[in-house]
Amino acid sequence: MRIIFMGTPDFAVPTLRALAEAGHEVVCAYTQPPRPAGRGKKLQPSPVQIEAERLGIAVRHPVSLKSQEEKDAFAALGADVAVVAAYGLILPRAVLDAPEHGCLNVHGSILPRWRGAAPVQRAILAGDPGTGITIMQMEAGLDTGPMLATIRTPIEDKTAGELTEELAELGASLMVETLRELDKHVPVAQDDALATYAAKVDKAEARIDWSKPAEEIERQVRAFAPFPGAWFELEGERIKVLKADILRTNMGEPGEVLASDFLDVGTGSAALSLTRIQPAGKAAMLSDAFLRGKEVPAGTVLR
Repeated sequence: MRIIFMGTPDFAVPTLRALAEAGHEVVCAYTQPPRPAGRGKKLQPSPVQIEAERLGIAVRHPVSLKSQEEKDAFAALGADVAVVAAYGLILPRAVLDAPEHGCLNVHGSILPRWRGAAPVQRAILAGDPGTGITIMQMEAGLDTGPMLATIRTPIEDKTAGELTEELAELGASLMVETLRELDKHVPVAQDDALATYAAKVDKAEARIDWSKPAEEIERQVRAFAPFPGAWFELEGERIKVLKADILRTNMGEPGEVLASDFLDVGTGSAALSLTRIQPAGKAAMLSDAFLRGKEVPAGTVLR
């Protein structure tokens, strides 16, 4: 098929690669413009742009698709279908309607649960037992279009980073399978009454409130690993928690360090063992390595 691909982050790369490997003609890759990054704030191309250029695919990165010029340029590509995966721009009606088979989206949840920007993080925070990928026919609403295919996976103890990588690969495979027999897929309307909204992650959500139950904090740690990272303060220093284990004990006050040789901390329920952390400006490390360089006496209260 003649395909326009639209995506930006690492999540989208496996789908772009899979389309090319399946023999489809990817005529253009649309992605977000290069952004300043790193200490030097140099402009860095998106992961999709890097992969598209490696594959020899033409790249466009307009700041908007609203102008008539951009709409005409998109339509002129004469695509059979557009495949969208975490692109980051709103698609006007003219863009949605331009390809013969419209625009198909790779969405990181089983719709209608977790429509929106952060479905992986919201599923983990909510304690959902599983999630998955939905291939959806896009329409003007936010992730409201009819569903063509789904695939599920358990969440278990996966972090958002691990789960996103898994879903990216599942989404790539499912999109290729869907396109292989596109005419045989019957669109299924979503039940709006079951819809939930996956709001974009606010960095303020990442601060740990030790008065909450250990189970909730442990999910917070996984949902925000590796970014933005659930965090607390110790002597004015911000420390991210990348892995935490629930201890079936109920000791100490919320935020209280329970022993000098382990970062076991009291919460609103059971204790929580912080096993992997990242102090500000430093690499991630095991908590026992951190404690060898910094004394944190029992009774210290983390903020």
